[in-house]
Amino acid sequence: MSELDTRGHIEELRKRLLRIVITAGIATILILTLHVEPFQAGSYTLYYVVPNPLDNIAAQITVHMKNTLVPEGVQLIQTAPGQAFFAQVYIAALAGAIITMPVIARELAAFVRPALKNTESGIAKRITVPATVLFGAGGTMAYVVVIPYMLEFLYKYGESAELVTFLSITDFVSFVMQFLLAFGISFQLPLVMYAVSASGLADRKFWRRNLRYALVGMVIFGAAITPDGSGVTMWFIAGPMIALYVAGMAIIERKS
Repeated sequence: MSELDTRGHIEELRKRLLRIVITAGIATILILTLHVEPFQAGSYTLYYVVPNPLDNIAAQITVHMKNTLVPEGVQLIQTAPGQAFFAQVYIAALAGAIITMPVIARELAAFVRPALKNTESGIAKRITVPATVLFGAGGTMAYVVVIPYMLEFLYKYGESAELVTFLSITDFVSFVMQFLLAFGISFQLPLVMYAVSASGLADRKFWRRNLRYALVGMVIFGAAITPDGSGVTMWFIAGPMIALYVAGMAIIERKS
């Protein structure tokens, strides 16, 4: 590849990353400056937004997370000035990235498409929507099932010792974001397997031959990303990834 081609690819990547950053940045700013208000339209509850930077959508999300995720008896607190503000910035940035996920997937697929063959280019285009859906499914599973159970499990020890547990808002938000992103990304596994196989980089038997190594890798990943050493919570990460790997392997073998 010539130096001119390299510069062209770098410039193309820069433009697409800039579009992603601008789009996600606009979404983040809107989340930090707007407030959602409900109103009744007959028997339906609808919503509209009004400017309110102090009680913004990120603050509303924080309240919802506190009410649905924090175990009973655990006090969510701010231990230093600005912690609540920075926690809302983190939440807004994550929500902005989730909202713009279709743009992110489309821009990344468009960047790699020129370097692919016609069949491979079709693969990149076809996986854009499923990638967005799987990211949302992984984040939803983490929020509804995994995070509440893990927090309840971890803080039961304090309750059994009759301790009052205080949790800083920044630690809480970081914990939740960590698992939302981990599940959203890990749920892309079947798509990655499909794209690799469909592009000819691996045959349909590759995934079955390397199953044992994949299992070890996913267990190690689950142990590394979970916050305790109990050996229990890591399976909340490793278990779904193993199921997704097996499902991806079965789909590839059936379509081949």
